[in-house]
Amino acid sequence: QVQLVESGGGLVQAGGSLRLSCAASGRAMSGFHMGWFRQAPGKEREFVAAISWRDFTTNYADSVKGRSTISRDNAKNTVYLEMNSLRPEDTAVYYCAADGGWSTSRAAAEYEYWGQGTQVTVSS
Repeated sequence: QVQLVESGGGLVQAGGSLRLSCAASGRAMSGFHMGWFRQAPGKEREFVAAISWRDFTTNYADSVKGRSTISRDNAKNTVYLEMNSLRPEDTAVYYCAADGGWSTSRAAAEYEYWGQGTQVTVSS
């Protein structure tokens, strides 16, 4: 079992920045691909970014590419999502997830463990 706890969400003005953190416990995060997803009210959960456990390769949704950076610190069992130039359409609950599969995935169904989410609200 892996427990994931997100933090760092909040209210920010458009154009601002936030750094989300996700702390893992229960098992070492080093053996899992880690991903960030988000869900806005009335919408489906969507992929944001992922990072491989094997070589730290990253993968981003087009909507956040160039504005966001996913990183991981296996020694701290923590994964981060830094978001810049935030837009009102980035408003959502952001979830951290862990995937023990062979390669990183953009599909939520591939991720076995999920955090409870952290709210990000971007005002215009």
